[in-house]
Amino acid sequence: MHPLAGQTPPESYRVNIPRLVTQYFTTTPDPEDPAQRVAFGTSGHRGSAAHGSFTDRHVAAIVQAVCEYRCSQGIRGPLFVGMDTHALSEPALVTALEVLAGNEVHCRYQQGLGYTPTPVVSHAILSHNRGVQALADGLVITPSHNPPQDGGIKYNPPHGGPAGTGVTAAIEARANELLSRPQDIRRLPWARAMASSFCQPFDFVALYVEGLDTVVDMARIGQARIPIGVDPLGGSSLAYWERIAEVYGLDLHLVSRMVDPTFMFMALDSDGVIRMDCSSLAAMGPLVGLRDRFALGIGNDPDADRHGIVTARHGLLSPNHYLAVAVDYLLAHRPGWPPQARIGKTLVTSSMVDRVAVAHGRQVEETPVGFKWFVDGLLAGTLCFGGEESAGASFLAMDGRPWSTDKDGIILGLLAAEILAVTGMDPGDAYLALERRHGVSCYRRLDAPASRAQKAALARLRPDDVSTRELAGEPIEAVLTHAPGNGAAIGGLKVVTRNGWFAARPSGTEEIYKIYAESFQGEEHLARLLEEAQTLVAAAFAQAGV
Repeated sequence: MHPLAGQTPPESYRVNIPRLVTQYFTTTPDPEDPAQRVAFGTSGHRGSAAHGSFTDRHVAAIVQAVCEYRCSQGIRGPLFVGMDTHALSEPALVTALEVLAGNEVHCRYQQGLGYTPTPVVSHAILSHNRGVQALADGLVITPSHNPPQDGGIKYNPPHGGPAGTGVTAAIEARANELLSRPQDIRRLPWARAMASSFCQPFDFVALYVEGLDTVVDMARIGQARIPIGVDPLGGSSLAYWERIAEVYGLDLHLVSRMVDPTFMFMALDSDGVIRMDCSSLAAMGPLVGLRDRFALGIGNDPDADRHGIVTARHGLLSPNHYLAVAVDYLLAHRPGWPPQARIGKTLVTSSMVDRVAVAHGRQVEETPVGFKWFVDGLLAGTLCFGGEESAGASFLAMDGRPWSTDKDGIILGLLAAEILAVTGMDPGDAYLALERRHGVSCYRRLDAPASRAQKAALARLRPDDVSTRELAGEPIEAVLTHAPGNGAAIGGLKVVTRNGWFAARPSGTEEIYKIYAESFQGEEHLARLLEEAQTLVAAAFAQAGV
C-alpha cells in the first residue's frame, strides 16, 4: 500500500494537459520500436502521447484499418463513435472523424461533442442492427480506468462487443503498415469532415436511458425511494445518471459533477497512481465515506464499463462478491430468460459464481480473460450473464434479448438498487447468505515483475509442464492452459483442486505477470496456494532459461 493511497494527489501529480495534447499531434512514432507500434490487448490499443505510443498517427492508422476492414466485410451501416473524458480522447475523436469522413463512412457521434460510455455504443449498435441489412459497428475512444496521461481506442463490430482476436490481429497488422505509410490514410480536414454528410450528431443519451426499464426493474427502484449516491469519477456516465434520475424519478444524488482531464479530484489508488478504478477501496474512498448518507453508492470508471458498489452496511463490495449476488438474484427474478442459457465467467473469477449457478440448475461457461469471449453467447442468448473479476459484466434484457454485448457498469449499478428494492436485502448481506450456503471464499491477486521473455514463456506453458500432483496439500484435479468453456488458449496456466485454485497469466500491457488464487479453506490455505504458485512459475522460467 502506497503511503498516499486514498489521499488527494499532491500538485506534483498534475499532468500538463496542453503539453500532452501537443505531443499527441506532433509526435511521430517509430514503427520499428515495439513500444511505439499498434498493439491490441484484451480490449483495444492503449498508450500515451508522452511515450509516443498513442498519437494522431496511431489513431489515424487504426481508424483507416477499421475502415478497410468493414469495407472488406460488407459492413455498410453507420459507425457509432464514443469517447470518454480522458485528455487524449477528444483529440483522438477529431482524428477518427476526419479519417472516417475521408473514407466516406457514415458515422454518429454524441450531439454537442458530448461523452459516450462504452456500453452505450454497444447498445446503439445492437438497437440499430435489429431487422436491418446495412449493419452498424462502432469505435470507443477510451483507455478505461487508466491514468490521466493515457489514451485508448477499441473497435466493436456489428455484434456490439469488443472485436475478437482474429479481427484485432488484422486491424493491428494493417495499422502498423500504415504507421510507415501515412500517405495511404484517407482523411478530410476537420471543418470539411464536420460539414460533410458523413459525420452526424446523434442522441445516444435518450436511446440508452429510455430503454433501461427493459433490462432493470426501474419502476420498483423508483417506488422504493432508495437514497442512492452516484460518483461518475469524472467520467462519461455523468449525463446519463442525470437523465436516469429525471426520467425514472429516483432518489439519486450525484456526489460529484467534476469533469477534469487531470483527474486531480480523485483519491490515489493503492499503488499511489491516479487511476479511476471503481473497484478499488483506495480510489473509491470518498464515496465509501458517504455510506451514512446513502443506502447504496454506485461508481463508474471513465467509460462506464465497470461498476463499484457501496452499501451502507458493508462499504465497497468485492467485485467477485457482487457478481455472485447478481447471478443469484437474476436467475431467480428473470423468468423471461432462455431456460438453458449459461453463466459466463472468466477463469480468474471467483468459483462462488459456479456454486451459485449450479444451485440454480445452470451451467457455467468459463473463458479466458477478456469480455470479448462472452459476446457471441450474449448475442445468441446462449449466455444470460457474462462477468469478470475486474468489475465488468452485462446481462440480457428481461425478455431474453441482448442489451449490451460489452461491459455495462450502469446496469450493474442499477441492479444493486433493484436487489435492495425487491428483496429488502443489502447486497452485502445477500453475499453473506451465499457464504452460509456455499462456503467462505478467500481470494487474492498478486502482481510480480516479469520480462518480455518470461511473459512469453508463461504464455507457452503446457499442462505436462506441471509435474507435481498436489497443490497446497490437495490432489490436483485439473491443469488448464485452455479454457474449459470454449477451448481457447488462456495465455497462461490454471491449476485446480477441490477447494482452491490458482491462475498465472502475463500482463498484456505491463512488464508483470499476475497470479490469482482462491481458497474455500481459509486464509492460511490461500497463502499456501499463492506461495506454491510463485514457486511453480519460477521453475517454469528456469526451465525456459529466462
